[in-house]
Amino acid sequence: MRVISGSAKGRHLSSVPGTGTRPITDRVKESLFNILGSDVVDSTWLDLFGGTGSVGIEALSRGATHVLFIDKARVAVQTIHKNLELTGLEDRARVLRADAFTYVQGAAADEAYDYVYVAPPQYKDMWAEMLAMLDEKPLLAEQGLIMVQIYPKEYHDIPLKRLALVDERRYGDTVLYFYEEKSAVEPVED
Repeated sequence: MRVISGSAKGRHLSSVPGTGTRPITDRVKESLFNILGSDVVDSTWLDLFGGTGSVGIEALSRGATHVLFIDKARVAVQTIHKNLELTGLEDRARVLRADAFTYVQGAAADEAYDYVYVAPPQYKDMWAEMLAMLDEKPLLAEQGLIMVQIYPKEYHDIPLKRLALVDERRYGDTVLYFYEEKSAVEPVED
């Protein structure tokens, strides 16, 4: 696992010892950031279920201004700190040891991110629970994007009021789902 592009390009990242994290492969991460392109520059991120911090660190390396990493596992938080130090990107990051659901529920009304990345442990339906919570609690900046990384067999439809599925990309045993505010994707009538 490495940083693919930007200021920390080529740096190898530590992984979280043991199990319970869902590391993103370099191939999927590269594809994700190719989709986002130059919009990453000057963006803000909320990396829920941070794990190794690989996605948020890639965003920082590519010019994001700030990433907030959330993970409740002590070892994951330590790994994120270590990886931020290895890449020299710790000055634009904040790492919180917290439950992602508790954090989102208590987020300030004016808190907003350009990108929210959701990659929880597999087969616990936590992605659906978090997406439903994000549908109720607006944490997206205008034109923001929520990205959900899951195993394909985990997906099921979720009734959403404010969010709309706008894209999905499958890479072997990983699928990325992209959600935006419905108001951002609905056509404007004359």
